[in-house]
Amino acid sequence: MIHDDNPFLDSPDQRDPVRRFRGRLVAPVTIVTAGTEHIRVGLTVSSLSVIEGHPGLVQLVVGPTTDLWAAVEDSARFVIHVCREIDRHRAEVFAGLRPSPGGVFAGLETTHSEWGPVINELPDRAFCTLVDILELGSAGVATGHIDRIEASDLTAPLVYFRGRYRSLGS
Repeated sequence: MIHDDNPFLDSPDQRDPVRRFRGRLVAPVTIVTAGTEHIRVGLTVSSLSVIEGHPGLVQLVVGPTTDLWAAVEDSARFVIHVCREIDRHRAEVFAGLRPSPGGVFAGLETTHSEWGPVINELPDRAFCTLVDILELGSAGVATGHIDRIEASDLTAPLVYFRGRYRSLGS
């Protein structure tokens, strides 16, 4: 028999209350990339904040043991790509939720930039230069200046809410 519940989910009394609270906040789904022309790294990131100003800033919450953390720290630059409803599959691949023979960039058209790999099919993106990186417990915060933004007429963004990807399409 197939069940709707997740057999790997902790029982309610064993769940982290901070994580549960964060899950009640709608978060954008982005793919952050960094690296060189030969070493490309990417990860789906929903914990981020954009801070207006001149220059604008962005803060990413990323695990300090991830390949993305190391690539951002090494290159001091990164690209944030905003996912659309149609990019759900790609977000799952970069999150490690869906297999991708050949790696997360397999089958993707990318262009190398001075900030790292650019995923051509994701037209909404910010190019950032690292200004600070700080480990905070089991997480880390990378802060970057937003050097450049490319934006389309995004109408159906992908969001993360209560442990699932959802659409805000009209």
